[in-house]
Amino acid sequence: MGADVVQLILAGIFLLFLFYLVGSLLLKPLRWVFKIIINSFFGLLLLWAFNFFGAHFNFFIPLNWLTVIIAGFLGLPGLLLLIFLRLVLGS
Repeated sequence: MGADVVQLILAGIFLLFLFYLVGSLLLKPLRWVFKIIINSFFGLLLLWAFNFFGAHFNFFIPLNWLTVIIAGFLGLPGLLLLIFLRLVLGS
């Protein structure tokens, strides 16, 4: 009877470890997705604010998924990159 209890306890510990391992493997990609969404939101706000003030000078950056992600990932340097590309490439 004692050996069965020990095996049951070890099986329970192994099961908890397995749940922890699977949970951490599943949550890591979700953290990345959440971070991408939050950064993209801030990139959208940054582009919106720039376009609000740039409208007075007839200069704007189109809002699309690529510009939002660039501004979201890189922040202010990303916005400066988009401004530079807009000036160089024109249209």
